[in-house]
Amino acid sequence: MLADIESQIMPHHSEPSCVLNDAQIRHFIDNGFIRIDEAFRRSLADDARSILWRDLGRDPDDPATWTKPVIRLGMYSQKPFVDAANTPTLHAAYDQLVGAGRWQPCRAMGTFPVRFPSTDDPGDTGWHVDMSFDWEKPDFMDWRVNVCSRGRALLMLFLFSDVGAKDAPTRIRVGTHLDIARMLAPAGEAGLTTRELIARIPETEGLPEMLATGEAGTVYLCHPFLVHAAQPHRGTTPRFMAQPPLLPREALQLDRTDDTYSPVETAIRKAIPPS
Repeated sequence: MLADIESQIMPHHSEPSCVLNDAQIRHFIDNGFIRIDEAFRRSLADDARSILWRDLGRDPDDPATWTKPVIRLGMYSQKPFVDAANTPTLHAAYDQLVGAGRWQPCRAMGTFPVRFPSTDDPGDTGWHVDMSFDWEKPDFMDWRVNVCSRGRALLMLFLFSDVGAKDAPTRIRVGTHLDIARMLAPAGEAGLTTRELIARIPETEGLPEMLATGEAGTVYLCHPFLVHAAQPHRGTTPRFMAQPPLLPREALQLDRTDDTYSPVETAIRKAIPPS
């Protein structure tokens, strides 16, 4: 399994026009994610963290001020964040995974759950899938996701700090996007709510797990149905990571007349082959 995971790490010298090779595309379809090292410059991560530290109101050099296990910051659309999401490497990868012309450029980095070293329970470490529509409903348990992933083309994990195994890396259940697709298929266009889907997440227990570690500038591009979870921070340096969605320009299609399926669509079709 380790060798398989290592094979999906993108070499930084790939040409921007085609950053993922066939083996990496297959890894995405089968396992639900791809890791891209040096997806954006470390200097962008440094600039972004400066903005985040200012808004945190904590001292980056004084752990005594790190009094909570996690602090959530709002949407960020300043230049370092937008530049990080829109590098030529990432645009090329979006094209390969979602389809050229089928996604919208990322204009904000989304919320930041900044995690600090702590022995306290952060209270948000449950396994889940990110919902993709009905976000306007006040109770997040009523948010929804459907088999065509309405409103979300990719789940993305952007590392804005170096993240080791003890630094609260996101936990990923490998291959669970296929299980979730099978759960969603009978629900059709309406899909399932957070509440309904979380009740079935235990069905994915036993699948391999991996940690989304890497240096600042690493990005994990994940299938929108991938099951993942936060965890407590047992390291020494605060972790900065964002999970913005890649928004679709058009709906995913599972029955194309021209067979131009994206890897995101192909994975869903693999889970629920057409009859």
